[in-house]
Amino acid sequence: MKLHLVSLGCAKNLVDSEIMLGRLMQAGLTVTPDPGKANLILINTCSFIESAIDESIDTILELAKFKQSGACERLIVTGCLPERFREKITDSLPEVDVFLGTCAFDKILAVVDCRTNRSRCFLPDPDTIPLQSQDSPRVLSTPFTAYLKIAEGCSRHCTYCIIPKLRGKQKSRQVNDIVGEARSLLSSGVKELILISQDTTWYGKDLTPPTSLSRILEHISDISNDIWIRILYCHPESIDDTFIRTVAKRKNICSYFDIPIQHASDRVLKKMGRIYSSDDLRRLFDKIRTYVADAVLRTTAIVGFPGETDEDFEKLLAFVQDVCFDHLGAFNYSDAEDLPSHKLPDHIPESEAKYRYDRLMTCQAKISLSHNRKYIGNVYDVIVEEKIEENLVKGRTFFQAPEVDGTTYIRSEKLGSGSFVSVKITDAHEYDLAGEVA
Repeated sequence: MKLHLVSLGCAKNLVDSEIMLGRLMQAGLTVTPDPGKANLILINTCSFIESAIDESIDTILELAKFKQSGACERLIVTGCLPERFREKITDSLPEVDVFLGTCAFDKILAVVDCRTNRSRCFLPDPDTIPLQSQDSPRVLSTPFTAYLKIAEGCSRHCTYCIIPKLRGKQKSRQVNDIVGEARSLLSSGVKELILISQDTTWYGKDLTPPTSLSRILEHISDISNDIWIRILYCHPESIDDTFIRTVAKRKNICSYFDIPIQHASDRVLKKMGRIYSSDDLRRLFDKIRTYVADAVLRTTAIVGFPGETDEDFEKLLAFVQDVCFDHLGAFNYSDAEDLPSHKLPDHIPESEAKYRYDRLMTCQAKISLSHNRKYIGNVYDVIVEEKIEENLVKGRTFFQAPEVDGTTYIRSEKLGSGSFVSVKITDAHEYDLAGEVA
């Protein structure tokens, strides 16, 4: 059988897709980039916000056409979309043969063969989700950058977030298992390991005895000096001094702090279920910049949250201007009936939320350009990702995470993907950099 797989959503979803792909290829399936030639089409979906739901549904309907015009015999949809909408999704999308929830990825082999399984929907309790292990077969999307999922689920209660319902409470993997997978990935040629979970800095607090993210980082850092280790999805409440100092003293750990704040108005933060204040955030960022001289700060924020006043938004805007984040992403609040925040009064009109979003991102573009201009004339290590055109490749510095930040373009014809190269920055834009081999 030939398989065509589409993975939507976040990096955590991508890991699930890579493991499903590993199991299917181990069973003898081959991959095709052409959905028209695929006997099996697999779509791993996201349903975090409305735009992600729309993208998932549009992708399903588009690929379902190949059941008539192509070779497709089996269309399987997995992940957050079926988990969120449960059995009622089967009537809405009759084109789909099987739906697997977030706790049913291990059933992928069983449902490929329609002769041995007649059920359409598998939705086990997310709190029983089987954690991946270092022995899980996996096919990486890129040979030199790999996401390492260290925990599953989330135990927090943010009022705008559906993740705990979709993924259950936080469940951390064992230290030895994570370090074992890290060794395996690095021995296969991976140059950049990106540690992820829903609340990465809360790692290990649910284990017996409890452990910490810093312990994991030290073990992985000891494996090799010739790698990058990056941490994504930190939480302001779970970052401690030990973590910050570990990043500061280990040269192969990128001094890149991805810390979504969501807002900077204490009143809105309380409504969001975020148990910290704007003053707490200021102290945290000041501490990071004190401990880590070359610290890079990335964050995300939500605008248009129910009850957000003009004054609340101005506080967020002033906070962003004051802290001067290196990178910032923003979202308009996405409402749904199954969110606690749906019941809050004073929902913001879409037009007003968009106006605030545009103001925030315009502000951040100026900040980002100012940051990037400071890099001109300096030399940085860059991991080369791919050739763009003749004599032009693109890559990333330690302060640019894949997909979410900018790119560094390099004029060269000899650089191979996955290699590290020293680059002198010669030009800067709002989000991207350009340079030449030093």
